[in-house]
Amino acid sequence: MLVSAGDAAPIMNTTLTELLPMLQSSIGPVILISGVGLLLLTLTNRFGRMLDRARLLNRELAAQPPADKQEGLHTQIGILMRRAGILRLAITLGAVTVLLAAVLMLLLFLSAWLKLALGGLIAGVFCVAQLCLIGSMFAFIRDMNLALAAVRLEVKP
Repeated sequence: MLVSAGDAAPIMNTTLTELLPMLQSSIGPVILISGVGLLLLTLTNRFGRMLDRARLLNRELAAQPPADKQEGLHTQIGILMRRAGILRLAITLGAVTVLLAAVLMLLLFLSAWLKLALGGLIAGVFCVAQLCLIGSMFAFIRDMNLALAAVRLEVKP
């Protein structure tokens, strides 16, 4: 439903008391953004530490003679590179979740303010945001399992 030029005047004359409930209803996804923001902080920290570890192992590999423990270092670097891809996916899905939550807030506000019937679109955006969050969590769990596998290789007797 589009607003015609004749309908624009009532929209522009919306009072603060009419606007506040619209803003309140559209602010709910902020909680999602805050939670996913903390998740992104954790994921980016893990990503940075993992990259530092890969650089360290690569320097160690270059400093060793060809026959000494190179296979184990190559295996660990391979695991770290897989982890990098998985963490990148988790971070990307988390960022898309935040983006979709912001779009959701905008849609909720515009739907209330312009009295548009956007229920299907809002539900779709919400579902995609949740699927991205779920995907990010699965990637995070996969990274944790690979990190444990790398530690097992390192401490193997």
